[in-house]
Amino acid sequence: MIRARRIGATAAVVLAVAGGSPGLAQAAPPPAAGPHTAVADGGGLPPGWRIAGRGGERQLVWRSAAPVPMGDARVDFYAGDRLLGHPKAAQDGRTFRLDLERIRSAGELKALEVRAGGRELDAAGRAKAPEARPAAAAPQPPAPLPANSVDPGKPGQYRTATGEYDLSPVKLPDFPQPVEMKAVVVAPEGATGSRPLALFLHGRHSTCYKGDDVTGDWPCPAGTKPIPSYRGYLRDQRLLASQGYVTVSISANGVNGQDWAAEDGGAQARSSLIRQHLARWADWAAHPSTAPAVVRRAPKADLSRVLLVGHSRGGEGVNRAAMDSLSPPPAAQDGYRGPVRWHIRGTVLIGPTIFGQNPVADVPSATILPGCDGDVSDLQGEVYVDGTRGVSRGKALHSAVYVIGADHNFFNSEWTPGQSAAPSEDDFYTDPQHPDPVCARGTATRLTADRQHKAGSVYIAAAARLFVAGDDRVRPLLDGTGRRAPSADPARVLTHAVGAHRAGGFLPDGPLSVTGGRLCSAVDPDVHVACLGPGAKGASPHFAQWETDRETGRRAVALSWSAAGSAVRVRPGSPVGLKGAEDLALRVIVPPNSTGTKLDVSVTDTHGRRATLGRVRIDGLPGTEQTASYWAREVRVPLTAATRAGVDLGHVKSLGLTPRSTRGKAWLMDAWGWRPGTPAVREAALPRVDVGRTTVKEGDSGVRTYRVPVRVAGQGSGQVRVYVVDPVTGRAKDRLVTVRPGGHDIDVPVQVKGNTRFSYVVQNDVLVKAVHGAVVGSYRGGVTVQNDDPMPAVSVTPVADRVTEGAALKWKVSLSAAADVDLAEYFVVTPVTGGPELSTKDVDPHWLADSSGEEPDPERPLSSIRYLALAADVPAGKLTAQVELPTVKDQVAEQAESVRFQLADDNGDPLPGGPVLAGTVLDTP
Repeated sequence: MIRARRIGATAAVVLAVAGGSPGLAQAAPPPAAGPHTAVADGGGLPPGWRIAGRGGERQLVWRSAAPVPMGDARVDFYAGDRLLGHPKAAQDGRTFRLDLERIRSAGELKALEVRAGGRELDAAGRAKAPEARPAAAAPQPPAPLPANSVDPGKPGQYRTATGEYDLSPVKLPDFPQPVEMKAVVVAPEGATGSRPLALFLHGRHSTCYKGDDVTGDWPCPAGTKPIPSYRGYLRDQRLLASQGYVTVSISANGVNGQDWAAEDGGAQARSSLIRQHLARWADWAAHPSTAPAVVRRAPKADLSRVLLVGHSRGGEGVNRAAMDSLSPPPAAQDGYRGPVRWHIRGTVLIGPTIFGQNPVADVPSATILPGCDGDVSDLQGEVYVDGTRGVSRGKALHSAVYVIGADHNFFNSEWTPGQSAAPSEDDFYTDPQHPDPVCARGTATRLTADRQHKAGSVYIAAAARLFVAGDDRVRPLLDGTGRRAPSADPARVLTHAVGAHRAGGFLPDGPLSVTGGRLCSAVDPDVHVACLGPGAKGASPHFAQWETDRETGRRAVALSWSAAGSAVRVRPGSPVGLKGAEDLALRVIVPPNSTGTKLDVSVTDTHGRRATLGRVRIDGLPGTEQTASYWAREVRVPLTAATRAGVDLGHVKSLGLTPRSTRGKAWLMDAWGWRPGTPAVREAALPRVDVGRTTVKEGDSGVRTYRVPVRVAGQGSGQVRVYVVDPVTGRAKDRLVTVRPGGHDIDVPVQVKGNTRFSYVVQNDVLVKAVHGAVVGSYRGGVTVQNDDPMPAVSVTPVADRVTEGAALKWKVSLSAAADVDLAEYFVVTPVTGGPELSTKDVDPHWLADSSGEEPDPERPLSSIRYLALAADVPAGKLTAQVELPTVKDQVAEQAESVRFQLADDNGDPLPGGPVLAGTVLDTP
């Protein structure tokens, strides 16, 4: 699990980028140069944090006390609720570095945090132990659902054969090293005719191993072996192959080892790799004699019937591959440029990431959400369901499959202890002193690895049978009807869905008014606006954070009551049509572990006729502070009462929810007219938006205007929401834009003011989301402005470098020229060249604790404390800063003691020949 503690410290180190008004990539002219005094407190960064590098190479560095497992969720640096950026992991697996491109002042480095998948990392890169919980009954799994009429988890009639192919590697854009074309094939024996193809893609995991050591290198260094993540789905492949599918699971270690620098986290690269394999299968279907032996022995693959299955970042990869197969990406970004000779009928996404939050609305999907996911722990994959609403025709079924007690890794046997060739682990970390009552191993709700993988196989097969084979009898397993597949027992699996034969939605994201409750926002820093406040015990997949601190258009209806009978009315901007529907299907969240929430559901038409449809009961999922269990249950009420009451179901103006339990809370995600069946899906021809990035030099004079590169291709017109991020504050402003192919509707100008003063790189970012009638591929881009002026030289002048104990050592740090940005010159402690050295008991203990997290005892030389430093903060436009080191008076007679700090290099080590802060402290006379 990836989780960390909140570190409530303020950094007094200032390392800034050029700033200004949004869209202006240069600060206003600095004030006149002059002296500035600052008491440097050793950097003021919390333990584990430091600043490395100088000038434009400055980085914020965090080092974990233990290796952080290479996972699929991005590791992010935050200052409070502000995203600072995505750091790069070093080879040691402990050190993470972030280029400081946006930080302008010390105040921006308050409350530093490391997060991944919506959770915080502690000092060891693991889950922070929750506070001791009061004794309470352990949550129990819900009762088994009724069995479905057919069970897709039963093996089919065919024996299976397994083999591998290993082709020449391919070169993908922006990756320096080629990526392997390796795969394992499992196919039915004796099957006649062409057979549908299921392609699997694993997620982001360590790439190489030797004994108990793993790395993220690519290619694997000599003496190490590639981790065979692609072999982790053999159980799923064998089940599908027994049912007549040709299956192939492809290797993507070459992407995993190089995707750290990709703006989209590697989604485009994974899509390119998938389509490279599909193109080979299309070639082999047309020319069987050219195929590898394992493919020649298999039945011919029918490329008109393709299912894509992706785990974690592999899930985002198959989503992008489905999109790219319908609307090609820009050629410069794509690693496959041939014709599309396949048809993707559906996707299965297992614990997926969705960094861009742009799902493919016209390709059916089933998203498996592991209830004890310790990697992508915010369960952001829910957006593959919620994010499709209103985007296109709405006929494709999008299902969320919540597996209680499943972790992230155990869906892949090569990520499972006791089964994997390389070292592996349970990604859900629980403190042995405070075991999680839902997800700790041995609890009533936690699944074993075998039971979890079995359940995954069953629901992959269910999706194949519905999306590819068209067997509507398995739909109740995926669409929220509330049926189970007995072959997945004893796993408890719950589903809800949008799309298919749902129509006439009450959608909080659109024009809507609410009485008796409130419209809340999925992502908002204002606790009075956000759907889940700080008191929530756990998280919600529906409200997973994106890259902005506030989002427009992601909403729910929040209900809170202390007595039964207070109705909540939801009125959309225009009447809703429910004619032809059998039921009203609602997706409603209630708090985890709650039971017996009861709501009466009513509708009112435009003539004022009202009917109570029935009463629903909703129970919460098992959950704790460490799970994302605020997840909507699907409940349905028949519309027969409305028909009897003469309600005009073609023109329903409002929905009513009346609590009948004593007190409680609930959140309405949406409500739809529902009827059974799975309609044929016809993909709409939509415009596609891709945002690029332009990198420019600042220049020495004048003002130049650059525009964020945006390509709109495809057909028709649609709407997207454009977020422009202020490079100084990190806050985003958004607007709704109608886009057309070839147009310049998304116009974001960036002014760059040139001069000869030093500044940092300025990154002007733009983010785009689809709203209606459009798709978005590359969702993130902008204009990056590079500094082209030299870093001022640094010199040191003693102010008080020989003092009596109890006084402060002082130095003046000077720049050869003023800069356009705040500069923090970092001086790291080094051993003195001769005589006694100042110790931990000779300096102010508060300064020592703030600077390093260390205590004075046991007494030791200051140079023994790693990363202890002094920082000279020189504001923009100033030339000097004063640095002080506070000492304390003691009662011990001792010799004169010295201390030495030297300017740091890019790695935070002493810069050879660099300026030195040297001082001596004398005993009290």
